[in-house]
Amino acid sequence: MPRAPLAVAAAGTAGVMTVVDLELVRRGRVGEVKAAVAALDDGERVALNGELLAWVKKRSENFWNGNELTALVVAVGGSAPSAAAAARVLAAARWMSPGPATADALLEVAAARSVDWVPDLAYRLSGLASRRSADPSDQLWAFIARLLAAGGHAPPADDWFVIGWLRDLYFPSVARLRSRPVVDRLREDPFLEPLLPHVFTVDGAGERLTELEAPGTRGRFAVVLALAGLAAERRVDRGVMLRGCLSRLLRGDRPGSLRGIVALLIELEPTEAEVTADAGDYLRLLADAPSSVATAAQKLLRGAPGVELDAILEASAAVLRRTDKGLVRGQLGWLEALARRHRDRAGDIAAVLGEAADHPAIELRERAGALAARLGGTAPLVAAPAMARDDDLPPPAPPAPAPPPITDPDELAEEVAAFYSGRPFTALLPLERIVDGAVRLAAADRPRLRAALLPVLERHREGMGEHGWDPRCLCGAFTGLLHAAAEPEQASARRGGWAAVLAAARRFLVLGEPMPDRRVPPIHRILRARLAEIGAHAGSAALPGGLLSAPTSANGALDTEVLLERVAALGEADAWPWDLIQALLRLPKDPDEPAAARAEAIGTPAATRLAARLRAGGLPTPQWHVELAPRRPRDRGFDYGYDGLPAARVQVTAASPPMDAERYGLPGTETYGLLNARSGPPGESEFGWHELWPGLLPWDRGLVAAYALPEIASSADLDVRGRADALLLLAETAGDPGPALPIGVAYALTARHEQDRLAGLDTLLLLAASGAFDAETAGTHLGALSAAGAVTIGRAAQPLRDAATAGAPRTVWRLLAAALPALLEAKTPPRGTPDLLTLAAETATAAPGPAEIPGLSAIAAKRGTSRLATEARRLTAALPPHST
Repeated sequence: MPRAPLAVAAAGTAGVMTVVDLELVRRGRVGEVKAAVAALDDGERVALNGELLAWVKKRSENFWNGNELTALVVAVGGSAPSAAAAARVLAAARWMSPGPATADALLEVAAARSVDWVPDLAYRLSGLASRRSADPSDQLWAFIARLLAAGGHAPPADDWFVIGWLRDLYFPSVARLRSRPVVDRLREDPFLEPLLPHVFTVDGAGERLTELEAPGTRGRFAVVLALAGLAAERRVDRGVMLRGCLSRLLRGDRPGSLRGIVALLIELEPTEAEVTADAGDYLRLLADAPSSVATAAQKLLRGAPGVELDAILEASAAVLRRTDKGLVRGQLGWLEALARRHRDRAGDIAAVLGEAADHPAIELRERAGALAARLGGTAPLVAAPAMARDDDLPPPAPPAPAPPPITDPDELAEEVAAFYSGRPFTALLPLERIVDGAVRLAAADRPRLRAALLPVLERHREGMGEHGWDPRCLCGAFTGLLHAAAEPEQASARRGGWAAVLAAARRFLVLGEPMPDRRVPPIHRILRARLAEIGAHAGSAALPGGLLSAPTSANGALDTEVLLERVAALGEADAWPWDLIQALLRLPKDPDEPAAARAEAIGTPAATRLAARLRAGGLPTPQWHVELAPRRPRDRGFDYGYDGLPAARVQVTAASPPMDAERYGLPGTETYGLLNARSGPPGESEFGWHELWPGLLPWDRGLVAAYALPEIASSADLDVRGRADALLLLAETAGDPGPALPIGVAYALTARHEQDRLAGLDTLLLLAASGAFDAETAGTHLGALSAAGAVTIGRAAQPLRDAATAGAPRTVWRLLAAALPALLEAKTPPRGTPDLLTLAAETATAAPGPAEIPGLSAIAAKRGTSRLATEARRLTAALPPHST
């Protein structure tokens, strides 16, 4: 057959002679690529496959989609001699978004060649994808699924593929299927039988069962209803699903994932006989499982009268010790019903009720005590526990010293690999050590640095460029800096970008021009400027002694004597401006005249700047302004995400007092831009970069807290996980906490996720131990935010109780006394207010309280036995005489 014109040897996009012009692939000319590969002989196919692999690997931004990706897949399908060879090329094209249409093109080319390795390629790609990420790409999953389904091949049972299958049920990759009911799609799904058992073995799979709500069902889930319906039709084995649900619940998973399994178990409607047969497993769930799972088990067990009473009583002892009030309340009701049915066992039931004697909810203690008394037992203790009169907390430990600098290229390579694996870059101390080590080694032994570092950078090159969607991104700056240190010739392509960052830093931070994007605050711009400056110098004039600004303490602080030694070691060499600025900001805040005199004696420009800073002391305290700001206005048209924003958020604005910045050894005119903290209205979170900031200003934590407050608040009013961890870093630094730090603690105490509430609790205890926690400010804003509906106050009860029992009852009482007025005077007191009233009654004797808690007497005077009125009366009785 004559060779197609497009298949002749031509210069490819990389300037290398190729058997097919690779420019056709880059331009997405799918039909022409098909024609070109069809005309190749076996030798040319092998050559093209190798050329494709080399070409794809050289691509700096390895993102593939649309016709370009389809053309690449066609070229691979038309040239690869085996599934392994095809997988190597497609694996190198790391970020792919193929789909069913791309799969059809590959199947067509493979059929024309009569190759049989397409299913093997699908399995290889699925295995590769599962190793790279536990979260399937919709398009890649659809691509692999089409390759397998076309030939009737069994699907892989790995976690990645199972999760992708469940996601496809929620939003099918084939558009025409999206309007069909889920049950109809599942009924015809070729993967249903082989993959359904794995829904119960793959961690996180149950969460996918809850992604699609069935219309008109008030919160029931479409996939769950479809599976239950197919079980009723005997299209799938109901027994397999029942056993799978029970096994998954016993093994445990994330609460969000177990929610879907519980919903499926309920929809399958286990019979009394089935529950009785598995009563031991259900009782284990009742005693040990998360609250939602235990509640479902409790409901099923109560409907199965054949379960043995002794087994129920044994499980009840564990249930009554749990903190889940709804579950304990339900168990008390069940025990009361059992007491009526088994009057001869009243004493045994009363003995079990004694397990509630130490329950933190006093209303449950009272109910258990009353029931035990009726049954002839001894009533559990129901009085509020006595609290100490004052805080009893150990003094916080001093910050740990920073690790020694990195002086070996192999150690630096190991640190860089570990740092890349922990993206995003939110750990300042490892970042500082790596950057300082790169500067030192670039000056001391660049050949060894290149040999050790470049393989690591190559392995992690994917995704490490600048990310335009994240205005605070440091990935490209950090990676570019390391490249420049190892290969000076690589720095030339980045010099323009570094120069732009440095020019912007001078305009916004030195000359005081308005910042175009408030999402990138001055504190972050200083870090970006320093990284750009280091990158610009690392390829040529590296510092043998490392950075002036490298911290000597784990909290980011820099010892004055160490900085004096570093400045003296510079000699007549010029200090890098932003490196020197950062070093001055890390020095202790108090003036130090003796050290200033020693700096002045050195006589260099850097030493003169240092002397001025040591005489003047640290930055002055900003002027604070606190307000409760509403969310932004709704955009015209469709405003995605507006309704998910909090109704209001506390904002702390910092403004610079009049000052002469040159007096502090810092650039600027009358004000220094770092002191101007501004934030926009509540919006989306910004990827957690704020965790880098405490160590940049280790003596000005109130200012850092003002910058970080929007991120910390998102843990409570946007339910973002992990955003309050920065509070612990702030607690380890020093300086005036300002209003933002206690407000941040208030937000963290009401965070959605436990790790953030624990961060708030630990920060409260650390600050209280050092006498730096403003409980009144935290409480006032906690109450105001809750009354405004911006946070969920019920989440704060447990961490505050933990704080009181850990040795800070006085602090907790002061916080509650400040929070309660806004809660009690709200039109409808928020849910969780009674729990705070109970805790206030238990801590009220710990410290003198206010003369009166506004709103308390009015609620306490209400008739009835509502929990709110009962706890208000309890607090009124517990207040010291001077407070009534």
